[in-house]
Amino acid sequence: MLFDMDGTLIDSEKVWEIALQELARSYGGELSEAARAAMVGASMDQSMRILHEDLGQTWRDHGAGATALEDRVAGLFASGLIWRPGAMALLAAVRAAGIPTALVTSTRRRLVEVALDTLGRDSFDVVVCGDEVTANKPDPAPYRIAADALGVDIAACVAIEDSLAGIASARAAGAAVLAVPCELDLSHLDGETGIHVRATLEAVEVPHLAQFLGH
Repeated sequence: MLFDMDGTLIDSEKVWEIALQELARSYGGELSEAARAAMVGASMDQSMRILHEDLGQTWRDHGAGATALEDRVAGLFASGLIWRPGAMALLAAVRAAGIPTALVTSTRRRLVEVALDTLGRDSFDVVVCGDEVTANKPDPAPYRIAADALGVDIAACVAIEDSLAGIASARAAGAAVLAVPCELDLSHLDGETGIHVRATLEAVEVPHLAQFLGH
């Protein structure tokens, strides 16, 4: 099992929304809805590029913006994170069943370490972070790295995702995808080869996971 983090396991996209809007306003601008949507599932570097272009401030330093954003999000993460519906129960059931499990996220290791206080450090055999891969989602590298680290065939894996970039990454790597929307409408993807859309994870149980493979 391959789990995305933000918007999939934890309801953290709203946390990112707060921090991004605050950063945009500190620059004297306002983040557009289109730009915010484009950031869902994006890496930190991609998000900074989108932000600065959206504000018409492409001269700004991406690294400085990323540091300011990460500092704010770290504080918000530390104050507590909320599980997405059904996520805690499914993750616990997957672990109880002894299924090899990885966390595959575009978020940097510093913030993932904070989130693991909520998710549980023993919940995953492998953790792949956005600043530890050569190419980030939608590139297939993160999911391929995770499967290799688990020692499993990617074609036998189900990835759970909430973003277009994450879905594209998992499918390009060769995994089946269970798409569970958070901030974005994913209904148009249902029925595409290897992609199965569910409103939440609440009705998803371990025996159902095998049904997503090979379709």
